[in-house]
Amino acid sequence: MREATIILYGSYGYTGRLIAKECIKKNLNVILAGRSKEALQQQSAETGFPFEVLDVANNTSLRALLSKGKVVIHCAGPFRHTAKAMADACVETKTHYTDITGEYQVFELLADYDQKAKAAGITIMPGTGFDVVPSDCLALHLKNRLPSATHLQLAFTMSKGGLSRGTKKSMVEGLGEAGQIRVNRKLINLALGEKSMEVDFGVFKTPTLCIPWGDIATAWRSTGIPNIEVYTGVTSRMIKNVKRIKYINWLLKKRWVKRFLLKRIDNQKTGPSDEKRESGRSFLWGKVWDDAGTQVESRLETLSGYALTARTSVLIAEKIISGNFKSGYQSPAMAYGADLVLEIAGTQRTDVSIS
Repeated sequence: MREATIILYGSYGYTGRLIAKECIKKNLNVILAGRSKEALQQQSAETGFPFEVLDVANNTSLRALLSKGKVVIHCAGPFRHTAKAMADACVETKTHYTDITGEYQVFELLADYDQKAKAAGITIMPGTGFDVVPSDCLALHLKNRLPSATHLQLAFTMSKGGLSRGTKKSMVEGLGEAGQIRVNRKLINLALGEKSMEVDFGVFKTPTLCIPWGDIATAWRSTGIPNIEVYTGVTSRMIKNVKRIKYINWLLKKRWVKRFLLKRIDNQKTGPSDEKRESGRSFLWGKVWDDAGTQVESRLETLSGYALTARTSVLIAEKIISGNFKSGYQSPAMAYGADLVLEIAGTQRTDVSIS
């Protein structure tokens, strides 16, 4: 049974629930897991899946849980606090590791598990949701179009939607930190609000702001392009506000400030409504160029972020269960190619130009 079982840790959060529902549609074997017995009991009654109560910090209990499944979909963020413990236990139990993080620090951390994962015969693949499946696939597609590319810019934005509590908490944990871009293979700090540009997503144009998104780590490994920047759609007012916030970064770094903000998030709704999630769309744009000045652009339109995460995280888990995986550290596009995201119904990719 282990070879056909998915461990879903953090299953009762907003995104975890969506993933559990997707697993029901696919008739998959799942063990729900997390820290809240009450939440797990309720979810188990709703889904019919068995559950286990444990904290990811308890290595003994975690190893016992992971020994019952072939792959884990790790949904309990902020992942900078939980990914290492989960990855360590996965290596020890030879359980494939996946998660839905977008935190570049986690991608960098888990890249160092490449040799351990190969020795254990497992894959270590963070970012199997919206962060970073569509952008990673778009980056590799652009690299394939222009193999000589030395610079990569990616941008994304959403229509409708909103953020889950888990996403908000990850954002709070990053408050006070500098932005990041990759320059000549190295990650370097960037002042918040320092880089912005208007991006044409095809159906509309919007201002975008440079942010430390996961692709500054993943796209470097999936494409080998040494210079990478990632942007997200914003308003002009938001850009001005971000520039102001940098003057109080010293305060936002304080642990007591983060605790205060995290407590407020706990009192908010879990995430976007079903209507907004199912009717929302995600738009991505990418451009690469080389030292000769040749440029290539492509766009991608797909499901809303949370809807896509449910589908891609389960799709990848299914591939792993069927034996379709590569040992070692992988990004989604490294393992399954630039067309992986096109396996999701409702996804369209458009090549814009070459010059």
